[in-house]
Amino acid sequence: MKRQIIDTIASYETIVIHRHVRPDPDAYGSQLGLKELILANYPDKKVYAVGQHDTSLSFLAEPDQIADAVYENALVIVTDTANTERIDDQRYTKGKMVVKIDHHPNDDQYGDLLWVDTTASSCSEMIYELFETGKETLDWQLSDASARLLFAGIVGDTGRFQFPSTTVKTFRVAAELITYHFDRNQIFDGMYEMEQKLLTLQGYIYQNFIMDEHGAAYVKLTKELLAEFNVVPSEASLLVGCLGSVKGICAWVIFIEEEDQIRVRLRSKGPIINTLAKEFNGGGHPLASGATAYSWQEAERVTARLQEICQSYHS
Repeated sequence: MKRQIIDTIASYETIVIHRHVRPDPDAYGSQLGLKELILANYPDKKVYAVGQHDTSLSFLAEPDQIADAVYENALVIVTDTANTERIDDQRYTKGKMVVKIDHHPNDDQYGDLLWVDTTASSCSEMIYELFETGKETLDWQLSDASARLLFAGIVGDTGRFQFPSTTVKTFRVAAELITYHFDRNQIFDGMYEMEQKLLTLQGYIYQNFIMDEHGAAYVKLTKELLAEFNVVPSEASLLVGCLGSVKGICAWVIFIEEEDQIRVRLRSKGPIINTLAKEFNGGGHPLASGATAYSWQEAERVTARLQEICQSYHS
């Protein structure tokens, strides 16, 4: 499949790359890392990375703004996105062909070509694998710009190599990437430095989360609370992993209220939780998922189900 994707890339003059809404470092890393990889080997091609920009990721790069006409006879590649509903910029259907590259469970098998590897730590790791195949077959080169983005994506989706998705292959790829010329400190600072207001909100989470005897935990961040801390929902989402350091925690959910819905951020240290996310308009990885609730009553049902899952896990 990798060789087929490479041959497809080679055959198109215009390529538009999409990723998921509410992007994280792996979304940007895989999307923009692939863009830089293609441009390094096909400098005459027109390659664009699109989607709504998240200013918290400006330290990595910024997406392109393109007109609808660009999609005519273009190849569209979607990275790091399991479901069509989560593709940022629904113009992806306007291209001539769609390729899906992803590491989430393949519940929505969209695209003309699909390469899905749920064993990969990140989609950025998969893009590096694509480069390796291209190097073997067509003497592809990897630019410093691409290496920087792919490294950031891997770091982001592995939690600095702490998550169970990190494998021997992940460390090998990371070791190869750091031989390229880019500033790792700039990446780490951009990803993990926090403004004081976010650290203050993190303190609130530590003081107010509730955990039961089976290690199921939750905390609610209402619109009023976020306004009090002067934090927007996208910033609050950066704190989803903070409860992972709590001794005895099994799985947890952080509810983040927006104007018309409640974002459900789920994380686990063992129990499978993406099945729970699917029950509430979401999905994701077995141990890191997201969903949506439309009332606090529905959010309470999420918490009840999480408690049941943790209880069953320990029984």
